[in-house]
Amino acid sequence: MQAFSSSSIMHLVGDLIALLDAVAPSEEKVFVVGYDWGAIVTWHLAMYRPDRVMALVNLSLPFSPRNPQMNAVELGRQLYGDDLYIYRFQEPGYIEGVFEEAGTKEVLKNIFSYRNTNPFYFPNGPTEQDLDYYVTKFNKTGFTGGVNYYRALALWELKAPWSGGGVTVPTKFIDVGELDFIYHGPGVQDYIHGGGFKQFVPLLEDAVVLEGAAHFIGEERPDEINQHIYSFITQF
Repeated sequence: MQAFSSSSIMHLVGDLIALLDAVAPSEEKVFVVGYDWGAIVTWHLAMYRPDRVMALVNLSLPFSPRNPQMNAVELGRQLYGDDLYIYRFQEPGYIEGVFEEAGTKEVLKNIFSYRNTNPFYFPNGPTEQDLDYYVTKFNKTGFTGGVNYYRALALWELKAPWSGGGVTVPTKFIDVGELDFIYHGPGVQDYIHGGGFKQFVPLLEDAVVLEGAAHFIGEERPDEINQHIYSFITQF
C-alpha cells in the first residue's frame, strides 16, 4: 500500500465526519466553509454525506466532477507539462529535498506571495508573524504530510461510484478574480459562469468574483470574505 493512501479523499471526508461527531454530536447538520484544498474536501463531504451539511461556502476551487478517463495528476500534466507543481510533488522524497535545500521560510514566502495568472510552476501574502508561525509548524512536521494530499489525487478510482454526481446542498462559491491562476485555467471561467458549474451544484446561489485579488483571499480580503460568509449563513 502506498504511504500516501491514507490521504485519499475518502479518508479526509471520513476524518471530517469523525470531527463532526466529536465537536457537534447534537447537531444533525452543520454549516461548512472550505478553502482551496479544504474546498476539495468539503465539496466531497457535501456530495458523500449531504445529510450532515446544512449549507456550504467554498472558496477558490469550484466543484470538479470526476474525469472518467484520467486522474487529476495526469490531467494536469497533460495540460501543463512535467513542471506543474502537482506533478513534481508525486515522487516521494523529491520535493521534500528541494524544499529542505531552499529553506522552509523561503518556500512558504514564495507560495504565499504568488500573484501570477499562469499555472504555479515553482497576495501580497501573510505578515512576517503569520509566516513565522507556519515556518515553525512545518519545521516540526516537514512537508510530506501536506504533499501526500497531492500524491493521493492519483487514487481517483476510489471516487468511481460517484461519477457524474454533484453537490445538492445550498451553496455559495467565492472565487478570487483576475489574479488567481486557478481562475485562469483552461475552461474554468466558462465552467463557472456558463452553466456547467450549476449543472453539478444545482442549489448554487451565487458565484462571487473578487476583482483584484489573487489566490490567498483569506489573507488579502478577510473582512470582505467574512461578510459574504455571514450574509449567506444568516439565511439558515
